[in-house]
Amino acid sequence: MPASPTVMFLMVVVLLLPGLIYSFQPIFSSKGDTVTHRHITERAVLRKTAEVCRDIAASEGRDFSLTIDDNLSAEEVQTACSRSSSSSALSTIVFRTSIATMYFSNALVDVVSALSEVHHFDDETFQGGRDVITRGVSAVKDNVRLENFVAGRSALGEIFHTLQDFYSHSNWVELGKNSPYSSLIRPDQPLENLADQSTPTCRNCEGNNCTDNILPELLQQGLLTSGYFNILTSSKPTGKCSHGGSFDKTSKQEPTGGINKDTIGSSHGSLHHKAADLAMDATVELLEDIRLAVGEKNFLRLMGLSQSSVLCFVIDTTGSMADDIAEAKRVSFEIIEKKRGTEQEPSAYILVPFNDPDFGPVIMTTDADIFKGNIDELTARGGGDNPEMSLSGLQLALTAAPSYSEVFVFTDAPAKDAHLKSTIIALIESTKSVVTFMLTDVTASRRRRRSAQGVMPRVINQLDTQLYRDLAQISGGQSIEVTKLDLSQATSVIEDSLASAVVTVFQVVKNIGGPEEFTFTVDDTLRNMTAYITGAPLLTFNITSSTGVSQVHTETSGPLASITAVGNLRRLSLNTINQTGLWKISVDSTSPYSVKVTGQSSVNLIFNLVERHEGAHGDFSLKEGRPLSGGNMSLLVTVTGSDTVKLTEVTLFDSSESTVVNGSLQPMGSGNFLVTFSDVPAGDYTVRLRGEDSSSTSRTVPNTFQRQASTGIKTSSISVLAQVTTTNVEPGSNVSIPFTITITTNGVVSNSSNGILTVRVNNDRNFDSTSPSSVTIAADSEGTANGTVTLMVPAAAASGTVVTLTITAENASTGDINFTVLRFAVSSKVTDVTRPECQEVTPSTICPSSLLFCSSSEWNFTTNLTDGINGTGIESVSIRQGNGTLNTSTVAGSGGENVTVATYSASCCSPTVELIVVDGVGNVRVCVGQARQSTTPTTPVPVTTAIVSTTSNGGNTCSMSHFFWFSISISLLWK
Repeated sequence: MPASPTVMFLMVVVLLLPGLIYSFQPIFSSKGDTVTHRHITERAVLRKTAEVCRDIAASEGRDFSLTIDDNLSAEEVQTACSRSSSSSALSTIVFRTSIATMYFSNALVDVVSALSEVHHFDDETFQGGRDVITRGVSAVKDNVRLENFVAGRSALGEIFHTLQDFYSHSNWVELGKNSPYSSLIRPDQPLENLADQSTPTCRNCEGNNCTDNILPELLQQGLLTSGYFNILTSSKPTGKCSHGGSFDKTSKQEPTGGINKDTIGSSHGSLHHKAADLAMDATVELLEDIRLAVGEKNFLRLMGLSQSSVLCFVIDTTGSMADDIAEAKRVSFEIIEKKRGTEQEPSAYILVPFNDPDFGPVIMTTDADIFKGNIDELTARGGGDNPEMSLSGLQLALTAAPSYSEVFVFTDAPAKDAHLKSTIIALIESTKSVVTFMLTDVTASRRRRRSAQGVMPRVINQLDTQLYRDLAQISGGQSIEVTKLDLSQATSVIEDSLASAVVTVFQVVKNIGGPEEFTFTVDDTLRNMTAYITGAPLLTFNITSSTGVSQVHTETSGPLASITAVGNLRRLSLNTINQTGLWKISVDSTSPYSVKVTGQSSVNLIFNLVERHEGAHGDFSLKEGRPLSGGNMSLLVTVTGSDTVKLTEVTLFDSSESTVVNGSLQPMGSGNFLVTFSDVPAGDYTVRLRGEDSSSTSRTVPNTFQRQASTGIKTSSISVLAQVTTTNVEPGSNVSIPFTITITTNGVVSNSSNGILTVRVNNDRNFDSTSPSSVTIAADSEGTANGTVTLMVPAAAASGTVVTLTITAENASTGDINFTVLRFAVSSKVTDVTRPECQEVTPSTICPSSLLFCSSSEWNFTTNLTDGINGTGIESVSIRQGNGTLNTSTVAGSGGENVTVATYSASCCSPTVELIVVDGVGNVRVCVGQARQSTTPTTPVPVTTAIVSTTSNGGNTCSMSHFFWFSISISLLWK
């Protein structure tokens, strides 16, 4: 159903007030001492990740020397968590990107749910706010269960926002609380001491001083309240506190003022830092709950703690692809076996098969053997008509893989689904993933000759190949064209891309041939540098080092490089030892070509388009889609790998470098820089940065470096804005997404523009949807047109599934496009909110107090674990602390429920056990068993056997035999 007029009006209000941010500031702070959602999220994630790594190291008997506090950096945590100290190029780009995903999703709540009181704990909506957190936590655990870690990070960021806002918007801090309100993440615990609707909570502020505006009797009674907020009306219940601030109309009605602690300049700004500290502690507490539910290994994957990227193959499985599939198997198996068990092992494996008319499903796993089994089962069969569903397969890969992934597409056929080109472009630019096409048997014409057996062979001609070349160019990848016999010589680029800490130093695509000279800087941190030149067979080149040494393309093994040529690819393994500085590559070709130079280095860049919000908290949020031609552009650039890096220059340049736009730099801390560009002309641009690294002690001057983003930026005169009110959808529901398309001139809406724009809507789950195929911008519509997409979510959609919806608008007369990419999480209603129960069933006995005898004594602990009749059942039981043996079995309870009997045995030298019990939806209980020690010295006595028979849970009898040197006492402690 389309949005109601009231809802549409509220959406318009939000759009007209982009400064409407009434929480901790999302990303940046206009005042240096103010703590933002980004700060809170980064600190919490780094702290909890470090704690998990410390605990893993302790269990494995390894040292962990990092001091865990609130000043950790991603580089410090990644280094401390590394099992090897020999990695000279430690990459933190995956970790930093994962953290950015969380804080950008956090900031998105202020846009998507700006007027939702429950998402901000406004208007005393404590139960509603906790429900938001409960649903979100359940969704994250479902995501992890499906190994959908990317979606899990996005969902986490949204939960963080609501949880963190509680400490700024409520009076928890004013009540003198010094620890988080744990009931917010434990829905089976009551929310107590809530001020009811009729209880006054505030009095007028004295002028601008709101320090003591909360009623003393409310604080004395320990009642919990939060401020009311409304941008449309001043109405609020009698005597209630307001949020406060210039946008809050309720703060003008008595009692005046507010109680928020969003910034140091807020109504209760003197408590801002205490609120931020509690918000961080609460975020850590929530992360601990998720860690216990999903396990330490999956928790670190969820945080993105990895030096390696994913191995992602999209493979054509039609009959002519047998050789290609065999080569994909060979290279993937070789990579797996070479990197298995090392920190360079791919963080995940993604496989998407396609043919015609089928494509998919996405096979995604973190288990190398499962991936090997899946790729080993691929069989080339069928065929006939030439085109295949290559872009549909690529779409699935791009939505499944994390941002900044490398995707490899194997095919020998043109795309049958070329209409998806704009969708693929949108996904590439949104995820900044690099796509390389491994194309076999490309011909110069469309003609096909039958074989002697009368079978029509498949061919892909130059015109069909251009689509793949275009997509590769946009992503920063390559279109590699070889024969099937030579494919094995070209797949070395796959191994190159999966090396640790690969960075792009220089890249250019020349769509018109001709001689040209390119320069790039080699710095001290770079090693194992490789250059790739793709183009027609007659292409020539030479390379010159910073010391003046040269090598021509005919020298396959020279002083500067070892050169391998196969198909249209020339791979140069560079020798840069003792030759830092400015290098040159001169290329001459009558046809289009590309040049790409990579290396391994810890110093890399991440960039995200952001847009400014003016108003009370003037801040930035992540921008989807392309920036507007002729307007201003802002980037959040993160430099990874060194605390000693100084960024000196960020530029945008087009392929001819005839247009160069210099950015204005503003350091934002933690390696982040806000880079702003003014009046960016229409065109395609690449982001290049230069800087200095003073980490080298052997240099008297700083080491200069350059890096280049693989994915480019293209401007557009079209704006596509979707008005999303929720990112969570239930199975069996319909979701309506109103959208607005405008035509702009020099970055602003062109009121006189008119025309018909083509609209394309696609989603990666093939869910049914309805949408207009075009919109008309009339002369009197002020350059704007509206439409609505309705997405139908099947009732059978699994909770934890994520659907990526892409809306693109195209001006057919100019070829100009823009887009927005929306991601919705399928989340079933949470019905099981109760944690599992533990019930002790063993008698009390005692361990000897003297450690001299502990090794000859044993203690046993048996507990019944239940999740109730209506629960989802016990899913896992694991040892968190203890060096004993755990066995489990299942019996039926008196009420028909399943009872998991957990039996733990250990030496008295290990007198404590903590069991982590998780039910089917991720509710967690920690059961602690502890052997009591005798108070008098003891000596060993002969083994005795005790038969324990205990009735529990309504008469089900559990009978066990125990062997003791001495009697043991067990006490059960519940957390």
